[in-house]
Amino acid sequence: MEGMDDYSRLFNELDSQALIELGLVLGGAILLILLSQKALNWVANRLHGQYRFRVFALVPLARLAILVAAIGMAVPIVIEPSLRNMITLLGAVGLAIGFALRDYVSSLIAGVVAAVEMPYRPGDWVEVEGTYGEVVHVGMRTIEVVTPDDDLVSIPHLKIWDSAIHNANNGGDSLQCVADFHLHPDHDAQRVTEALRDVALTSPYLRFDRPVAVVASEQSWGTHYKVRAYPVDPRQQFRFVTDLTLRGRAVLGRLGARPVQVPVTPGNAAS
Repeated sequence: MEGMDDYSRLFNELDSQALIELGLVLGGAILLILLSQKALNWVANRLHGQYRFRVFALVPLARLAILVAAIGMAVPIVIEPSLRNMITLLGAVGLAIGFALRDYVSSLIAGVVAAVEMPYRPGDWVEVEGTYGEVVHVGMRTIEVVTPDDDLVSIPHLKIWDSAIHNANNGGDSLQCVADFHLHPDHDAQRVTEALRDVALTSPYLRFDRPVAVVASEQSWGTHYKVRAYPVDPRQQFRFVTDLTLRGRAVLGRLGARPVQVPVTPGNAAS
């Protein structure tokens, strides 16, 4: 009860004048936010290039500044601005902020761990929870990954606590690519294996000091072939796989090896 009395003494009695002042502060803040958004959007739409995007970026900053100013004006109306009250209020606000920012702090700590263990570096090709791309920046809280579709994705470091980090090249320039072929069982497996190996060895993107492997696995619908090889540069991986796939299909067609439609079932969805 004594603690409740301490918190009750924080607040002033809200008479009609205080309510009017709070209403004016709230109304003024809403009006300023609307005016600032319209004004900045009007200016941005008349600019070009980077200047346009920089002005657009000021919209949330202006809104935040107005809200902070409004809160700063409203607090003395509601709370008696004494030293004791301010200390009590700041303690409660600090506890609330600390609880709200626990994931942010966790990401910062995970960033320190990542700097020591180095599960990823700039230039690595990583996959985290289905997002695959090249790491272009490692910050204190997040890493920035550019996907094959040229999307910039920010991934918080805290993912290293409970998610698998798939690193395709691990700080080096050696990245294995896989081209898949699904064939009807009626074919000459030896000739297909040799032909797919020749396709990889004649690719202009092939890195010759790394091994080339053709792996076959028998499935209920036919035979699944995987051509595993390494491009000269990790950034060539998609052109490399495309080259292997297109020329491989052409060679298999000349050999009479027919492709087969793979049924989508839980057993072979990941194969």
